[in-house]
Amino acid sequence: MQLFSGSVGVRKGLSLFSKWAVLLVSADFQKPKTKSAAGASDHHFSVVDLRSRILTEMAGGLIHQVLRRKLQSQSAVQALSSFASRKANDDAGSAGMRTVALIGAGVTGLLGFATVASADEAEHGLGVPNYPWPHQGILSSYDHASIRRGHQVYQQVCASCHSMSLISYRDLVGVAYTEEETKAMAAEIEVVDGPNDEGEMFTRPGKLSDRFPQPYANEQAARFANGGAYPPDLSLITKARHNGQNYVFALLTGYRDPPAGVTIREGLHYNPYFPGGAIAMPKMLIDGAVEYEDGTPATEAQMGKDVVTFLSWAAEPEMEERKLMGFKWIFVLSLALLQAGYYRRLRWSVLKSRKLVLDVVN
Repeated sequence: MQLFSGSVGVRKGLSLFSKWAVLLVSADFQKPKTKSAAGASDHHFSVVDLRSRILTEMAGGLIHQVLRRKLQSQSAVQALSSFASRKANDDAGSAGMRTVALIGAGVTGLLGFATVASADEAEHGLGVPNYPWPHQGILSSYDHASIRRGHQVYQQVCASCHSMSLISYRDLVGVAYTEEETKAMAAEIEVVDGPNDEGEMFTRPGKLSDRFPQPYANEQAARFANGGAYPPDLSLITKARHNGQNYVFALLTGYRDPPAGVTIREGLHYNPYFPGGAIAMPKMLIDGAVEYEDGTPATEAQMGKDVVTFLSWAAEPEMEERKLMGFKWIFVLSLALLQAGYYRRLRWSVLKSRKLVLDVVN
């Protein structure tokens, strides 16, 4: 079986062997039954010759089959080894190309990220830091003294350009001022009202229900007075800007000289926290610009902190009540949870652990 390396070779060898075996047997049965000694000797020699020829041809066929299969196996091994070597070379080449491609993609990604980061900084402004505002805690409240100082900064510094159309004087009662102080403050302004019985408009002193006064009659007047820039309303400014409180504080205190290579046109001022870096509003918070009633030093950072606290309260005046109501509800629900656990453990456990036995015999 080792001479033939496959089922096809075995079948061919057996077929050849059976063919010559039939010839050999037929030669033995075809010899004459009675002959002379010389004839028997001749017939014997002829049979021997025939057998030797048969064996010779069988051996030659077998050798031919073995050699052919050996050559085929050697050629297959050579082809397989050459294919494996080519595949190894191709794999090595493709691995090198993949490595080069990955390196190129990484370098391109880093360059693209740096370009996008610089473009984003130029478009949206420098990223602002996070400041520890005292009213950001879960149970923290506003600093009402800071709200009062912030309203003073707004009134003396910001109100000449920026409006707060959603805030009324009565909103300040109990938050930063008493009712009498707020009434006196409202009476200082003149409000256009009417029409009267004669159909004409008239002016009157302000009252608690009046909104904060508008610095300009309309948007066109505001743009004309500010070189084309429109000062935004500050009622919801800390909610209308991303990372509002931190952004407003960084913007108010972030004015500086432009770096080398940056040109700011006339009428604009450099501020890296403002989108584009050029802002029409000049630096307004200067040390000592406001004299606080309570004697707090009016530094730039202190005024920025106070006015941002005031603007945060203006955007969310209900924050303290919302936090207090949430704490009350959490406390009540915690009591309800404890009561439910008690009844489930000590009351319903008796009913849930009962075992019913049915007497089917009786």
